Amino acid sequence: MTREPLLTPMLRQYQDLKARYPGALLMFRLGDFYELFFEDALVAARELDIVLTSRELGKGRRVPMCGVPHHALTGYLARLVERGHHVAICDQVEDARKAKGLVKRDVTRVVTPGTVMDATLPQREHRYLVAITLTDGLAGLAAADLSTGDMSATEIEGPDADRRLAEEVARYDPREVLLAEDAEIGAPLADRYRVTRVEPWRFEPSVARRALTEHFRLPSLDGFGVEDQPAAVSAAGALIQYLKQTQMSALDHLRGLRVYSTDEVLALDETTRRNLELVRNLRDGTAAYTLLSAMDETVTAMGGRLLREWVLRPLMGIDAIGTRQRAVAAALDARGLRAGVRAALETLPDIARVVGRVGHGSATPRDLAALRAGLVRLPQVCADVAQMPESRLVDLSGLIDPHETLAEHIGRALVDDPPVTARDGGVIRVGYDAELDGVRTAATDGKSWIAGLETAERVRTGIRSLRVGFNKVFGYYLEVSNANRQLVPADYVRKQTLTGAERYITPEMKEREAAILGAEERMSEIELRLFEGLRQDVADRAGSLLDTARALAEVDVLLGLAEVAERWRYVRPELVADPVIDIREGRHPVIERILQGERFVPNDLALSAADRALLIVTGPNMAGKSTLLRQAALIAVMAHMGSFVPAAAARIGVADRIFTRVGATDDLAAGRSTFLVEMQEVARILHGATQRSVIILDEVGRGTSTYDGMSLAWAVVAYLHDRIGARTMFATHFHELTELADLLPRVRNISMQVREEGDHVVFLHTAAEGRADRSYGIHVAQLAGIPDEVIGEAKRILQRLESAAARPADPEAARLPSRARQGRQVPLALDLTSPLEEALVGLAIESMTPLEAMQTLAELRDRARGLRADAGSRRERRLQ
Repeated sequence: MTREPLLTPMLRQYQDLKARYPGALLMFRLGDFYELFFEDALVAARELDIVLTSRELGKGRRVPMCGVPHHALTGYLARLVERGHHVAICDQVEDARKAKGLVKRDVTRVVTPGTVMDATLPQREHRYLVAITLTDGLAGLAAADLSTGDMSATEIEGPDADRRLAEEVARYDPREVLLAEDAEIGAPLADRYRVTRVEPWRFEPSVARRALTEHFRLPSLDGFGVEDQPAAVSAAGALIQYLKQTQMSALDHLRGLRVYSTDEVLALDETTRRNLELVRNLRDGTAAYTLLSAMDETVTAMGGRLLREWVLRPLMGIDAIGTRQRAVAAALDARGLRAGVRAALETLPDIARVVGRVGHGSATPRDLAALRAGLVRLPQVCADVAQMPESRLVDLSGLIDPHETLAEHIGRALVDDPPVTARDGGVIRVGYDAELDGVRTAATDGKSWIAGLETAERVRTGIRSLRVGFNKVFGYYLEVSNANRQLVPADYVRKQTLTGAERYITPEMKEREAAILGAEERMSEIELRLFEGLRQDVADRAGSLLDTARALAEVDVLLGLAEVAERWRYVRPELVADPVIDIREGRHPVIERILQGERFVPNDLALSAADRALLIVTGPNMAGKSTLLRQAALIAVMAHMGSFVPAAAARIGVADRIFTRVGATDDLAAGRSTFLVEMQEVARILHGATQRSVIILDEVGRGTSTYDGMSLAWAVVAYLHDRIGARTMFATHFHELTELADLLPRVRNISMQVREEGDHVVFLHTAAEGRADRSYGIHVAQLAGIPDEVIGEAKRILQRLESAAARPADPEAARLPSRARQGRQVPLALDLTSPLEEALVGLAIESMTPLEAMQTLAELRDRARGLRADAGSRRERRLQ
């Protein structure tokens, strides 16, 4: 912003502050409003849809201006930040009554998308700020939720570090990503997240390490286990510097750094999380009808956030999973204790976020009152949890510190129902501080004298209508009507003339007034000082309070999982090292809720990398293929979380990754068609899966021509079987693929059953061994409301196609549309007599690389096109 040569002192102050924060909108406190000027006003007026005005500079010159009331700042600020803006909040930093000349102002914090702390935050979601660095196959990531003090870091190494880093960033779903100004970033990260560039030197390992040790007040980082992870240190150090720079507070609640390995958790890439609708549904992006919503019986916001983390970060260690399972089982058995603990937890405040606001310096008296009310309930919670006979729950009870001394201190200091802000006064309880009580007495005595003054003066002067009043301009005064002016005593001093009255003061009144107003000002100063001391007392215990909050959150989650298990008849799955999935009477955890009283049809499922690695799932549309696939994956996710699962029994082999390829999506902005997106997702699976993975594939190959799609699907199944051996479910309408069960030893067929009743089809939603030979697509189209004329014609065409496939020489086939003739599905293993078919049979697909397979398919396709062209030429010659 160019500096105007002729500005008022206030606008010069504005421009000087703006120059220090050039990338932020500057909201400048003027009285009861936050104002913006110049270019910032133009942007804010447009983004907030508020009136743009102007301010006089003199000689007819004006500058753009807009503003919002200070009491409504939170809502307007949230709108600006959600649109990606950084906003610098400028407040008065000295008392206007004591200022000489222009009131001193300064920026007190900078609010960015990743550092929002106000009431607009979703209660059951973290709001992460992430810093990342990537150099020569070594990636570092650090994440912090400023509202809760949660801070973690990891390091990723290897040739695919960039891909794994992107997956880990997506798991956090950050509102803001920090990058060095000279760092290169891939398009997916740049397009999806709000990226903030910072100076590269902030990521320098020595600078970053010093920033961390200074913040944590430690000589080294050995205690965090991060000393030998330079990339993680770089990211975490840059992150803490950015928070210090923008928040301008001690950040006392950021007391620890959790260092973890991505190998500790089950890998769920973004596509899998989206397709399985783990925390957001595909319809409107909310948590409704997701796995999270089906499992969430937590009663605290802290527990809700932790459950969300568990859903997105299932465990891989059998021992760690077993620890959670045993805790859920113990809570399930202790029904009475569980109910009592949950009732107590439900009354607790969000301790983590209260402590976050304390460390940030923005906690209010009501925050501390709520904290105290929660702390006094914790001794009973500890006692009840300790009675549940399971080591993890007993350990958690030991981590819950009621902080009885702190609770008692807050109770002695604060009034029962404190005001919103400490500056309003009336915060500190009588009897807490002798100095404050003395000043209060002086103020009360003065007000009592003023209250009695009116009666005394009426008696002394004989003026029955005399009254005592007060305003901010003149202070206390005596008002006498003009009709009684002759009765005014000589010691009254005229102060103000009104239309029908005169206002007076006396020397004694002014003395009392000075004492009263001085006492009130002194009271405000003392109360604010005492409250800030109380808030610091809480901040000094931030680390222990946050440990208590985390323990309470885990208790809430474990008891909530027990509640879900009891209510919906879930069972404890057996976790084993062998790559198997054996589910008896499994159910979809979300759909069975949606049915609302209707019975969900359960299904058995068996997969084993040893002899039953790949299931070809066929059956009609709407019969439940996709439900069965997702159901298997969701049960696997739940088992890895340590939760019980919706089944009669389940035996789950621990996986390293779960992959899904479901549905039709495109990315038109990036120039990627539906089929290209599908193939890229399949390629990602084929390159990343291992024998320990679980793979869900639905309708691979349907986005291109029948022959192309069928050939690709066939080759993908063969590659998964021969090269990878992962537990795979492959749903398809290419019924020809069922022949693979006869050719490949670890492929099996299952199909969704139907019952035909005349012209109607009843979907049984039951999976059985064997293959299906029909898709009933026309029946589904009829259910969807396709006109009867179209349905009738479709049935006639289907009959002709099926007849033509069975009797290729049938002259009726010549009457079909050319596209229908070209698109009919031809069994791949029937009467292999042509050279092309013999070439297919002779392919050594088991030893082919994916590239060789694609090249061979291209050659076969060219030969097929040549044969088709020759056949067309011969047909034309016969017709002639």
